[in-house]
This record gives sequence, C-alpha cells and structure tokens, in this order.
Amino acid sequence: MKWDTCDPKTAYVLHLADDALILGQRLSAWCGHGPILEQDIALTNIALDLVGLARQYYGYAAELIGEGCTENDLAYFRDSRAFMNHLICEQPNGHWGDTLARQFYFDTFHFFQLEALAQSSDERLRHIAAKAIKETSYHAQYSAEWIIRLGDGTEESHAKIAQSLAHYAPFAHEFFVPAPVDQDAHKMGLGPDVSSLLPAWKEKVESILTLATLPAIDLGFAKKGGKDGVHSEHHGYILAEMQSLARAYPDATW
Repeated sequence: MKWDTCDPKTAYVLHLADDALILGQRLSAWCGHGPILEQDIALTNIALDLVGLARQYYGYAAELIGEGCTENDLAYFRDSRAFMNHLICEQPNGHWGDTLARQFYFDTFHFFQLEALAQSSDERLRHIAAKAIKETSYHAQYSAEWIIRLGDGTEESHAKIAQSLAHYAPFAHEFFVPAPVDQDAHKMGLGPDVSSLLPAWKEKVESILTLATLPAIDLGFAKKGGKDGVHSEHHGYILAEMQSLARAYPDATW
C-alpha cells in the first residue's frame, strides 16, 4: 500500500491520528520517571488517552483505505515521511518543565481544534471530536495549572519554564500555518482553517501566562514541515522504538 498517495480525506484523518500517537508515545516515556507518583500516573493517563484517540482515527482511516488495511498497519508500517504530525509532538521530553510547556501549547490548540471538528461535515469526525474534547479539557486544565505553578513558584522554576515556553513557541507556530493537508480538509468542510484558531489560542495562552507571572510569548518564525512529512531527527528514533517489534514479527497475533 502507498500511504503517501491516499486521498485528501484519508490524509487528514491520518494527520490527526499521527499527532495523537506520536505525542502519546513521547509522554509514555515518563511512566515510572515522574517527579512524584501522582504526576507520573497523570501523564501516563494522558498518554493513554492520546493513544486511544489515535486508535479511533487510525481505525477510521483504515476503513477509508480498505483493502484489508488495519490500524496496526498505519501505526507500525509507515515510514517517517508518511507521518504528518506537527513537529512539536516529536520533540524530546527534556525536563519536567519542557514536557509541560510542550503539552500546554498542544493541549490548548487541541481543544480549539476539536471544537471545530465537532462541526465537521464528516459524521465520524464529529463523533470522535465530541468524545475526545471531554478528555482534552482535562488535559488542558492539567498542563495550564502546571504552567501557573512553575511560573509563580520559585525563582528557578520561573526561569526554567519561561525558557521552555520560549523554546517551544516556534514549534507551536506550526499549528496555525496551513499545510496542504489542512487546506484540503478545510475546502471539504472536514476541518477548520487552522489560521483562524490562532486568536483564541493566543488569548487563552496569554491569560494563563499572566496568572503564572510569565511574559507574553513571541511565536517567532514557525518551525514547520511535520504536516508535509518532513520531520526532525527525533522522529526516526521514536518510530524505531515504537515499530521494532511489529516489524520484526509482522505476522504475529495476540
């Protein structure tokens, strides 16, 4: 199967799935390594929510592709260039503040994205979005509370989270730069004009930063390419770890 030649609708569903899977995989690495047990479990649960969401999207994409395609094929047997996740999702976890800054930006965007998807012309996407937005509301609240806690905490935590937010800001800018996969989906009524989500996202982010006594962000020049299949060097390592078992034993069954 040629994943890079699928129709625009399937490509958009895969884009949504790839974001959830890659970020979920990243967050899963915190399992057993969180600063305290409660936060370890919290991030692990968010990772599970994202992987569960990815399964819904991949299941739908597999149906659209047909020919016996399965969600496992789409998760485990595509190469890096076939993935269309945002670059921010594949960035290393770094320290606790790095992970929460990345999550804060993504969660806030994801909430507004799902709100728009709840109005999609596609019934299946509307159903998935309506269910996922409940979990994403919690994710967004959780990451925002941590931004406030770290920003309005000690001098060291304030400095570190400010640095993390500044580092990930250009990656967050990619959310709002339409790629062909976004443009095609918007023309078909499947998804939003992503550039239109920026004002609400920025207003929400800056309201949290104000509570956290942190400066307003400068998105700067967008670090982009992920939605076009052009990824950072980190992406290949994620796939190598995630796909190794399935590729070593492609005919295995549970």
